[in-house]
Amino acid sequence: MTIHFQKASLADAKELYRMQVTCFEPLLKKYGDVKTNPAAEPPERMEKRLRQAETDYYFIYLDHQKIGAIRVVRLPENTCRISPMFLLPEFQGNGLAQKALWEIEKLYPQAVRWTLDTIKEEAKLCHLYEKAGYQATGQEECIQENMTIVFYEKRTRCKITRPKK
Repeated sequence: MTIHFQKASLADAKELYRMQVTCFEPLLKKYGDVKTNPAAEPPERMEKRLRQAETDYYFIYLDHQKIGAIRVVRLPENTCRISPMFLLPEFQGNGLAQKALWEIEKLYPQAVRWTLDTIKEEAKLCHLYEKAGYQATGQEECIQENMTIVFYEKRTRCKITRPKK
């Protein structure tokens, strides 16, 4: 089973949006967070993101089957941000998201730092990112009672400095 990606275009906005709603709707129902949950966004927001020069959207494939999507935002200082990544419910919980993270990082060899955030109370999501090598930064943002966003980062290359002789 191979994970690979196909870059999405503006023509894919409706399909990406439908997938995003399907994937994030359970969290929207659980937390009722209409301000930050991607399932509560209007469709136009997807189109706006697809038009951003610094944004790349990809469909995630398992062999020949489309199973989700990931957005990579290229930031200054060789930093990339994942926001959002989602897998259809029937493909969650079996290591595919972790594989997708590792594979997407290979497409951006210039990136020395990756960032993302998730819901702190969702232990499975936190565990996923930690298994993929992401570390909590210590930054958290309380969205509402019983829902806190926790921020993660992953350093992919360290600049080695040697002492002068």
